[in-house]
Amino acid sequence: MTTIDDYQRRCEQLFVAGGHAAVRRAAQEGLDRLGPHPDLYCWLALGHAAEDDDDHDDAAEEAFRAGLALDPDHLGLLAGYAELCLRADSFEYPGRAAQAVTLFGRLKELAPRSAEADRLAGAERWARRGYWDELRMRAAARAVAGRDTEAQARALADDLRRGAGTATETVNTVDRDSVVRAATLEALSGPWNAPVRFLGRHRTAAWTISGILCFLTNTALRQSGVIDSYSAWGLLWILPVLLVDRRFAAVRKEAEARHVATLETVLAERR
Repeated sequence: MTTIDDYQRRCEQLFVAGGHAAVRRAAQEGLDRLGPHPDLYCWLALGHAAEDDDDHDDAAEEAFRAGLALDPDHLGLLAGYAELCLRADSFEYPGRAAQAVTLFGRLKELAPRSAEADRLAGAERWARRGYWDELRMRAAARAVAGRDTEAQARALADDLRRGAGTATETVNTVDRDSVVRAATLEALSGPWNAPVRFLGRHRTAAWTISGILCFLTNTALRQSGVIDSYSAWGLLWILPVLLVDRRFAAVRKEAEARHVATLETVLAERR
């Protein structure tokens, strides 16, 4: 018989894998089979809140409230609900935004040194971030995505050197990296994708060279009198590298969705 702990483990593994819809399905299945439980309401709410969408935020708030009605001192529910309230627009959702102070105060009263309180303190600092903090975070996210592309392209080059058949036959369908690697090989092998693979492996250098070419092109156009000021023509040098980034990112996204679907099936069969 499947227990609350079994459903919690399923939800946790799916959440770590990025399968937010799968988390909601698992949590809702647990609620339907085993009845109301604060832990399952917490996972259901987190699965909605992770989507960062108005409709999902409403559903998350409903789940948080249902869970807290069963256990008002549940640390996960208090922290998750407070984080949702911190993220709310104070003009559009004034009641939800104001609720964050009460929830945070209750959490600090119950467990001031808990992991949930630390996480919420970080969320509170993030909610107070300024314009420059936002720019730095976006730059950091782009840097991480760029490193993912380069690592993906280098792994692809290694797989092609070893032989395409070996990599696809030995893929572990419940391991994210293995699935992404196999999907990349399937989508970007072949001689017509050689430029994509080359630019992916040398992404940092390609972006640097493209930026220099953009500057030189605009400088040459201004000095020749073709344009008076900044022109978008120079940006054409960036397009190939941008398209390569998007190509690799699309493969990753599709592979991750495939991985989550497989993981969800495997975990459901274990019950």
